[in-house]
Amino acid sequence: MSTITVVGAGWLGLPLCQNLALKGHNVYASRTTEEGKNELSSKGLQAFVSNLNEPASNGLSSILLSQQSEIVVGSFPPGFRKGNSTGYIDSWRNLIGQVRKSNAKKLIMISSTTVYPNLAEDMPEDAASLALAEQYDHFSDNARTMLQAEQLLIDSGLDYVILRCSGLIGPNRNPARFASKLKQISRSAPANMLHLQDAVGIATFAIENASNTILNATTPNCLSKAEFYPLAIEKAKLDNTVLPPIVDIPDKRILCNKLIALGYQFTFDNLPSALDDING
Repeated sequence: MSTITVVGAGWLGLPLCQNLALKGHNVYASRTTEEGKNELSSKGLQAFVSNLNEPASNGLSSILLSQQSEIVVGSFPPGFRKGNSTGYIDSWRNLIGQVRKSNAKKLIMISSTTVYPNLAEDMPEDAASLALAEQYDHFSDNARTMLQAEQLLIDSGLDYVILRCSGLIGPNRNPARFASKLKQISRSAPANMLHLQDAVGIATFAIENASNTILNATTPNCLSKAEFYPLAIEKAKLDNTVLPPIVDIPDKRILCNKLIALGYQFTFDNLPSALDDING
């Protein structure tokens, strides 16, 4: 078993820590505030404070050394809604630098399928890279930001795994509750989604089995958005929800063939079963 430090034990990072501990790993978990640290401690985790945007985070390498951490997981959002895209790149530059100063040899990045271009095509892992984003204009600014952060890790010399997660659903993230806020839903656009339980499972699998690679993390058997959102509303019993207009605009489909070929077995390999669990 390994000693693993999860930097950013939030909605995904916390259950990941708990799953890793159940599997026998020695796990440390961070939040950005003392209040967050105390919450993690109350759940039985070895917790500490780390804010990669503050100068004090420069001591993270010493913390990792004292923990004798072998593997580090970075699980924190890019902050696009707060208009802090450059901060995400700086946070990853800082984290990579701190990990390189420690004895940890492997760094896992929880990334996003936001990196993919705005094209109605199948998206394997090699459909997005910083080099492609700098060459073509169908990548969004957010995609370029995340790809810059990914490239920092790829070039770091550390053993790495980058997990590009589709839209995460699960406890407190029921897609039925934000369906009415969408401008439109398409019959020709896949609903690229991933249940929290599989996100945790895939991250655990990557920690234990993958090396120097990028993996898409998405439910393999998906529905169109025009099928998915009405079904989500039906299963959540939100009968008064007004759906947006249905259109026929195609969009990208995220592929997870590489992950499946490595041997990962999904808990929820289709979206109806994932929705059943959320609403069960």
